[in-house]
Amino acid sequence: MPLTLISATPSPFARINRIAMLDKGIPFTLENEIPWHKAETQTPKYNPLEKLPILLNPDDPSFEPVYDSAHIQDYIVKKYADKQPTLLTGNIDLDLKARQILVLSEGVLDAFVLEFFEVARDESKRSQEWMGRQARKIDGGMVAFDELVKSRKGEYLIGDGKTYTIADIAVVCAVSQIDFGAIRPDWKAKHPDLEQWWKGMDEREHFVSTRPVMFDIKTNTVV
Repeated sequence: MPLTLISATPSPFARINRIAMLDKGIPFTLENEIPWHKAETQTPKYNPLEKLPILLNPDDPSFEPVYDSAHIQDYIVKKYADKQPTLLTGNIDLDLKARQILVLSEGVLDAFVLEFFEVARDESKRSQEWMGRQARKIDGGMVAFDELVKSRKGEYLIGDGKTYTIADIAVVCAVSQIDFGAIRPDWKAKHPDLEQWWKGMDEREHFVSTRPVMFDIKTNTVV
């Protein structure tokens, strides 16, 4: 039996891992749920932080659940280093930069989720200061992505631009979520270079097949 990835249909965090596994040809099954539906979710059974995604191996009773998207990505890259593409360059400094870009991307996505649920609150309960902080993270991240794209030396973001890495996957997934959520309608006008690069990457087979689909959430607060 293949690995199991517990996800949610719109999750950009799980999408990062799904693309890596599809690229490497790692067999896995996808189980979707909504972790905020307390009566239905299995997430707490595998992750004490009650967050998705979670990677499981149903065939191995001794296998400990792997959770947090960035950690799962590291697991995929290291555990399946013999499978192409490697998703890293092999140069320690460049690979550390790739991981830094993954952290940046997931920080933008965390801010997106926090802003999403704050906006879902009754207007009288919203914190404008809190929303402003998340907005600055998102906007700062988009500027950083744009600068990475402008300074790249080839098709890809790291090094000489010839090696496809976890950094490319992460940035595409982060930008896609901003676009999917329609929270920055003018981002393409502000960052045309980023848009052009993103559009080309997002048309790849495994990016197309993992695009987010919204679920029917039953709560307007994070529980």
